[in-house]
Amino acid sequence: MRFAFTDEQLAFRDAARDLLARECPPSYVRSAWTGDGVDARKVWFALAEMGVLGALLEASAVDVILVIEETGYAAVPEPVVEHAMVGVPLLPDIIDGQHTITASDDPKCVVPFADRADRFLLLVDKRLVLVGQQGVVALDNLESVDGARRSAIVDYSRVETQFSERETTQAFDRGALGTAAQLIGLTRRMLDMTVEYVKERQQFGVPIGSFQAVKHHLADARIALEFARPLVYRAAWTMSEGDPDASVHVSMAKAMAGNAALLTARKALQCHGAIGYSYEYDLHLFMKRAWALAAAWGDAAFHRASVGRAIL
Repeated sequence: MRFAFTDEQLAFRDAARDLLARECPPSYVRSAWTGDGVDARKVWFALAEMGVLGALLEASAVDVILVIEETGYAAVPEPVVEHAMVGVPLLPDIIDGQHTITASDDPKCVVPFADRADRFLLLVDKRLVLVGQQGVVALDNLESVDGARRSAIVDYSRVETQFSERETTQAFDRGALGTAAQLIGLTRRMLDMTVEYVKERQQFGVPIGSFQAVKHHLADARIALEFARPLVYRAAWTMSEGDPDASVHVSMAKAMAGNAALLTARKALQCHGAIGYSYEYDLHLFMKRAWALAAAWGDAAFHRASVGRAIL
């Protein structure tokens, strides 16, 4: 048996990687924090044109998981997971990029990317409900660790649609899986940035990357990444195959991906030293996105508990 992605899946990833490297550099992500970006939604429309936003209507989770990972690597300031993974399978008519779905499992109905969406999926009393723009109560008044994820409180008293328990469970799993894939991408990005930095930064006449203590930090981060990434890919495969244990595999993936990203954020910050704390330095764009996503669609403790219940 061949455990590998197909040439078509890899080509889809490479096309998305090239697009995001060109159109979504850190300066574009930073502009989403400040609100002064020019052509602020160009990446969203480019992803729509590439077919990423509606891919799950014709493809499987394993077909799109590498592309979702790349959106994490680039820290795309758009609700890609919320729209493409959670929303579109429930609302297949909204795939053209002109409409945007965002979603949240927050019990207080705090929804990320609310400034960019016209449909909101909320988890209320263990059921997903759909609310239109009229539900937005407070916009741009909520503080978020990630300034690109502009959040709002959404009122669910005027529900347009309520989804079944089965639809809710499947949507939650897709949200957790997509978020886990983005966390893997963020982990890769923070590790790549740190490796490049420690090769260039010198102390005592040599690169600090030659110091054993720095190597240990980077090795810990790489090990965490290599343990988490196969679990994300397995979860995508079992979801695509309709495996009855897919939810358990998603929980394992989300827990491990969240832990890997948080660990790598700490190691990256320590290896960068004082410059890592600087707002002007790009590391914080990825580190803070990792903090936000680690808590979204169930944190590590939530998903470890889910795995524990499954094996009892």
